[in-house]
Amino acid sequence: MNKTPSETVTLIQELKPLVNNSEVDVVFCVPAISLMTAIETAKGSNIKIGAENMFYEESGAYTGEISPAMLTDIGVEYVIIGHSERRAYFAETDTMVNKKVLKAFEHHITPIICCGESLEQREQGITLGWIRGQVEKAFMNVTKEQAKTAIIAYEPLWAIGTGKVATTDQAEEVCRFIRKCIARLYDEETAETIRIQYGGSVTAASAPELFAMPDIDGGLVGGASLKPDFSKIVNYKN
Repeated sequence: MNKTPSETVTLIQELKPLVNNSEVDVVFCVPAISLMTAIETAKGSNIKIGAENMFYEESGAYTGEISPAMLTDIGVEYVIIGHSERRAYFAETDTMVNKKVLKAFEHHITPIICCGESLEQREQGITLGWIRGQVEKAFMNVTKEQAKTAIIAYEPLWAIGTGKVATTDQAEEVCRFIRKCIARLYDEETAETIRIQYGGSVTAASAPELFAMPDIDGGLVGGASLKPDFSKIVNYKN
């Protein structure tokens, strides 16, 4: 919940030339009120636009919600599903996440499916079991071909907005485990094809080491995406 529509326009205009990198896919997920202006402003650039949330019904008495048809009608291509803040503040369950994932695929929207553990769960040593449960429930009734196009974002809750970052080894361990979960659910080909990102206070300083890991395919970037320095993350190899 950052940036007004006019501020979004200013940021995208500033970032367009800075993130023009054909080797990297760049997606800005903006608040619903800014989607249309973001799409218009991003035209002609390599920036794709995604939503921060989506409901799992086509229409109806769900005041305040946004349907997948509404998103596709204006050209939205991605949607974040199951972000830790949605789970924590708005009581989204694994069942709701699965419904949203299935509906996104139905409308040819790429879901960015979030999973992650709390500090308490990590300290209890149940991180991998918790992550397995989230992944398995999110992908219930998802076909192999659909799964190949999905994006999974591992975001340890204790490293979101705190300035703390999981060590490279911690991030890689969980992302590798997620890939193994997908291999068990589908097969090795699907596991290799799916994108697995790390999200949790990713910065220009931490990006190169994180993205060099074999099972980390990119980042779900939070606060660092709100300023021009975001381009340093996109161009981390340069």
